[in-house]
Amino acid sequence: MRAQELPETFLNSSFTVKEALAAGVSRSRLRAADLSAPTRGVRVPRGADLTLLAQLHAVTALDDATTVSELTAARARGIPLPFWADQRIHLSRTRGGTHPRRTGVIGHRTLLLPGEVEYLAGVRITSAARTWLDLAHHLPLADLVAAGDHLVNEHGPDHPFPRTPLCTPADLRRVTLDHPKMKGKTNALAALELIRPGADSPQETRMRLILLDHGLPEPRLNVILYDSWGKPNVWPDAAYPEHRLSLQYDGKLHDEARQYERDIARAAITAELGWEELRISASDLRGPQPGVVRKVRRALHKSGRAA
Repeated sequence: MRAQELPETFLNSSFTVKEALAAGVSRSRLRAADLSAPTRGVRVPRGADLTLLAQLHAVTALDDATTVSELTAARARGIPLPFWADQRIHLSRTRGGTHPRRTGVIGHRTLLLPGEVEYLAGVRITSAARTWLDLAHHLPLADLVAAGDHLVNEHGPDHPFPRTPLCTPADLRRVTLDHPKMKGKTNALAALELIRPGADSPQETRMRLILLDHGLPEPRLNVILYDSWGKPNVWPDAAYPEHRLSLQYDGKLHDEARQYERDIARAAITAELGWEELRISASDLRGPQPGVVRKVRRALHKSGRAA
């Protein structure tokens, strides 16, 4: 006997038993082998390539007091996290209620103020700023700054990839000050002083922090090199405009032949505009005396304005 067809909305998302019954799905169909039951009252289509938000839909649909939070909210929002960060599902309820208790779930009981809970693709989740604050007791300072840089990152219309920030530095500061007894607040306050718009990756953030930690001037972000006709030509990852020094971080993609050719062309244009391009690799960020410090210090001295 052919299994009952599921409503289309259930084919690419987790769903609750209650939602399925309301949609006319029979209880026997909910016991079929093509559905898994990761936790009580939830079904997930087997073999479906679900986004994290689609996987989380049923968890919040089960209980209107439950919110996706902490590290799970960060992953759902695309906030960069270190590889070792906890992969379990983190859920929160407002302080005064009980901890969410389910298989594979880490439950939190916390104060969620108005504006700190949103709906993203139908999933109740902590706001971008509140998610960042919750990361403050999970992550070391550098990773927390990278998470904040990701959220406030923006590029204007002259950038090849204009970007609107997911929240502002003021939003991060406001939510931090709204929770004076929050765990990790000291870490958050320290990170707030280091977060800058314009970093496109955790590695670019790490490069900037390493330079600061070793006593070098802080490079600027979102600097654009224009030609004599006012046309934007080069977009450094970081720069020292007063030294006419451009820093470009080379990630793994730079191993590709086509990207290599683009990098060569960019370096030539940078030189034509009277700037020096300094290419930084992943190995330059490693060790107690990272190579990026030596490279930048030498270039700053060479410019005639010693650092």
